Amino acid sequence: MRYDVIIIGAGPGGIFSAYELKKRNNKLKIAVFETGHSLEKRHCPIDGEKIKSCINCKSCSIMSGFGGAGAFSDGKYNITNNFGGTLYEHIGKKQAIALMNYVDDINMKYGGEGTKLYSTADSRFKKLCIQNKLNLLDASVRHLGTDINFIVLENLYKELKGQIDFYFDTPVEKVKILNDGYEICCEKETFECKNCIISVGRSGSKWMETVCDELGIETSSNRVDIGVRVELPAVVFSHITDELYESKIVYRTEKFEDNVRTFCMNPHGIVVNENTNGIVTVNGHSYESSEMQTENTNFALLVSKHFSEPFKDSNGYGESIARLSNMLGGGVMVQRFGDLVRGRRSNSKRIAEGVVTPTLAATPGDLSLVLPKRILDGIIEMIYALDRIAPGTANDDTLLYGVEVKFYNMEVKLDENLETKHKGLYIIGDGSGITHSLSHASASGVYVARQIAG
Repeated sequence: MRYDVIIIGAGPGGIFSAYELKKRNNKLKIAVFETGHSLEKRHCPIDGEKIKSCINCKSCSIMSGFGGAGAFSDGKYNITNNFGGTLYEHIGKKQAIALMNYVDDINMKYGGEGTKLYSTADSRFKKLCIQNKLNLLDASVRHLGTDINFIVLENLYKELKGQIDFYFDTPVEKVKILNDGYEICCEKETFECKNCIISVGRSGSKWMETVCDELGIETSSNRVDIGVRVELPAVVFSHITDELYESKIVYRTEKFEDNVRTFCMNPHGIVVNENTNGIVTVNGHSYESSEMQTENTNFALLVSKHFSEPFKDSNGYGESIARLSNMLGGGVMVQRFGDLVRGRRSNSKRIAEGVVTPTLAATPGDLSLVLPKRILDGIIEMIYALDRIAPGTANDDTLLYGVEVKFYNMEVKLDENLETKHKGLYIIGDGSGITHSLSHASASGVYVARQIAG
């Protein structure tokens, strides 16, 4: 079967490229191939009662399927060039922001209306952070919440499914170059297309590297982010989250001069498992509906590591640390901050007696046996720095879940159209290594669709 455009991956990049292609030219014959399930079939079996931890499903419903890894995230769209990727280096800062705002408009049209748009610009907390050797990055933040984000995706799928061929639970094994386009090889069938858009996200990083190697597409080493997810009473950060919701705060450590940053803040949220290529890591979600909110807030503290010579496999480094955590804890490990600084392993009794009720069933342990000293020292420094603007952060009962790892694809060499050296082959979203967020990935999808549709 031959298509005008085949999109590999039904994450935000793939969805918004499909949407924009149909809007621009509804005569285009388009197919979307997705290794995971359709939206209605995406259910994680962990229920906290019968199944309390990851059972390594063949296809992780948290990480793959329609909506991508962002489907069950807390639906934060950060409209900024200050973080979330380097899309602006390819298409320009003004156009990048314009496309992110365009994506925001679509989200509002398909179910996000009424959700709040926050802004850190001119915030009184910027001064407070600077006074305490912290840097609050500027951004506008649209928070949909996991529940509203799901509704938006449902509505977009209803809009697209009658116009586009979706192939779920259909991993693409190879992409081959033809004289007049591309051949997409799946386990049982092959398909042809004139233009191919690859949007496989972070979970497709290994596959993406293989494709680039086979097609002779140049790549460069990217970073890996390693750290922990912090969980504490929501009131500790409420004076910040009520006004800003998501605050990207960067701290430069005194000991090693490494940058430690907050990431993915979830007021009144929950901590969750993620399964990436068989490795169980930790993440956080939050909801817009008050009925689904908790008394806790969680956020990640991450340190970026980039390797070039002689070791270049940043993701491999992150995987080895995550596997060590899985080996010692049988999955995700949790430790009280007070136990960490005292150099002792947490146990169930001390956690149960604490003021923070965990929202994830994790194994009490000792993160100092998992995380490298340099990274752990930086995280401890950051917690004490945050305690100066949010007193209570460094309390003994603050919980640290480990490890949290953000894997990034090798950065693919693309031109100003996000096109590879092979005409008609585009790589977008987090799988390209140039976007690291919902808003940037979605914007890249719209951008490429406009290049194809004209």
